[in-house]
This record gives sequence, structure tokens and C-alpha cells, in this order.
Amino acid sequence: MSKDKVQIFDTTLRDGEQVPGCKLDAEQKLVIAERLDELGVDIIEAGFPISSPGDFKSVAEISDLVKNATVCGLTRAVKKDIEVAAEALKSAKRPRIHTGIGTSDSHIKYKFNSNRDAIIERAVSAVSYAKTFVEDVEFYAEDAGRTDNEFLARVCEAVLKAGATVLNIPDTTGYCLPDEYGAKIKYLKENVKGIEKATLSCHCHNDLGLATANSIAGVINGARQIECTINGIGERAGNTSLEEVVMILRQHPTLNLDTNINSKLLYSTSQMVSQKMGMIVQPNKAIVGANAFAHSSGIHQDGVIKNRETYEIIDPSDVGVNESSIVLTARSGRAALAYRAKLVGFELTKLQLDDVYQEFLKFADEHKEITDEDIPKIIEATNLNIESVS
Repeated sequence: MSKDKVQIFDTTLRDGEQVPGCKLDAEQKLVIAERLDELGVDIIEAGFPISSPGDFKSVAEISDLVKNATVCGLTRAVKKDIEVAAEALKSAKRPRIHTGIGTSDSHIKYKFNSNRDAIIERAVSAVSYAKTFVEDVEFYAEDAGRTDNEFLARVCEAVLKAGATVLNIPDTTGYCLPDEYGAKIKYLKENVKGIEKATLSCHCHNDLGLATANSIAGVINGARQIECTINGIGERAGNTSLEEVVMILRQHPTLNLDTNINSKLLYSTSQMVSQKMGMIVQPNKAIVGANAFAHSSGIHQDGVIKNRETYEIIDPSDVGVNESSIVLTARSGRAALAYRAKLVGFELTKLQLDDVYQEFLKFADEHKEITDEDIPKIIEATNLNIESVS
């Protein structure tokens, strides 16, 4: 039975670059865009062309470069924005204009000093105008997470009639709970006339740590595009993490959903983006963090040495990590010590291991982590005259 495809819309170069201090130069953007294309993302949001001459140039150059993915440019519901985006995307093999407007009562009142009917008019006008330049037009209903579902359905129906091909339902403030966000997507699937003509998209922020969970709830309820970034970077607390949603869908085959991502490139792509943006990946970050496949607890180490699946649900090689790490600390047990000693050439008998382990514990009390270079020193301190077999 074939799985439904969830499109991956990567906004590392647009939403991700909004992080303070993460500004990329044109060459860095091109390198990352080329890798994203190789990774297998379906859509690359290359920038916000009207925001600066540099952003315009980057979107134009990425449009020239990308061979497979759709290249997308962001706009507001403003004619000039749309014109500039269309110009920047002229050489793209598959161009998309991403336009939209805030739809929550908060945005309508405080950002636009407007009313619901006027907002719908502006939304329709923007989509209709974008449609004169490109066939593929995505509409975003900013702050959809806090927008009344009935009004949101009205907006979606109106822009669908105007020609929108993708409906982006952003949880802009990261406020929704997963069941609430999933129910919103389900409501739109069931109540928007003509919804079958468009793709519903999840764009979730991580203010409460729920971006990935909300995006998964969205696709379970009928969305077929997830907007995300490498390492989950993005303004405030960040966006949905690309590597997380890809591996969640892959590790849960009963969902019958998958992506076109080459997961073996996830770790190296994460490292590339981290280095170029100067944004360190937290060690306990899911999938790509330094500790994601590292074990220091003795109980866990013993299990992983016997069978990796006891404590790892993902094979590290599936995401481009060479192997799991057995990290020696004061919490490590005999099994871990014997394992690491063997790796550096010492095959210890049970009696030898008992003596070496006592020396190891003394050493470990004074050091946060024991390296390969420390193991021969620990063995030598036992005076057992154990020879290396390497």
C-alpha cells in the first residue's frame, strides 16, 4: 500500500534567517539552497524579495540555481510586494508566490484597523493578482491558530475561488494545543467548499514547544504540507523542525505518510546550517543533537551494547550519524567499560574487568568524561600488566 506524500516546505532561508545574528550572505544562501534541493525538500522559501535588495538578489539567484524544488517568495497582500516577488522568481523552474494577511480578530483590529469583510477583500485581491504572474499561489492566513474557525473557513473559500493552490494555516504565536490545531485542520477539510483543489499546509511556531506536535496533528487530520526549518531555527522560540517531522512520519508507518527527504543527509545538513548561521545545535536536540545517539547511563549502555533497539528507536545511520556513542562517565557500568576498552585494543577477562572497573570509578569521580586516551592510563594504574592486542 503506497503512502501519502507530505510535502516539505523549507523556510530556513526566510523564516529561519529572521533569528537575530543569523544573517547569511548571498553565497551562503546559495550553498544551503543547493543542499536543500539535494536533501529532497519540495519547496524552498528563498526569501522576502521586497524586504531588501539583498533578499531580492538571493531569491533571483536561488531561482537560477535550484533544479528540482519549487522556489517560493514571500509577500504581504500588497501589489508592489507581489510584483517584486514575481520578478525575483522569473527564472525559477517552478515558481510560487506566497501571499497573505492576518485573519485573527487581534490582527484585524490592531494591525490593520479593519474589519472581517475588508480583510477577505484584500486576501482575494492579493491572490488574484499573484495568479496573473504564476500558477502556483500559496495563501497564508496569519495567526490562523487564534482565528475563529468559521471565519477562517470563509477566508479559505474566498481565496480558493480566486485561485489559491495552497492554504497555509499558521499557528503564528505557537499558542495552539495539538488536538486544537488538528481539529482546526479537520474543520477546514470538512467545511470549505472546493478544499479538494488545494493543499492544506501547517506552519507552526514553537513558543510553547509544540510546533512539531501541532504539525503532526495537522497532517494526521488532512494537511499535506509542513512548513519547517533545519534545526527548528526561527524567530522567538523557532519553527517546526524539519528533521523531527521527517523522522516521526518515517518511524510511524501506521500513519501511512512519508516525505521525499533523503534522511541520510539530515545530520550533515544540520551541521552545515549550524555552522553557516553561527547557531549552535543544543546537545539534546532530537535527531541531530550531539547527544541524540549518545549513552552515559550504565543501564542504557548495557542494553544498547546487547541490542541497539533496547534504547534507540532510530538507527543512527538513517540520519547520517556513523554510530551510537557509549560515553564513559561515573554513571557507566562494567559493560560500557569493557566495550570501550575493547575498541582501543584491550580484551579484558571478567576478573581483570573487576579490578579495572574499581580504578575506573576513582578516575571517573574526578573527570566529567573518560576519553580513549584515558583508558590505557586507568588500566596501567591497576598494575595488572594487561597488554593491548591492537
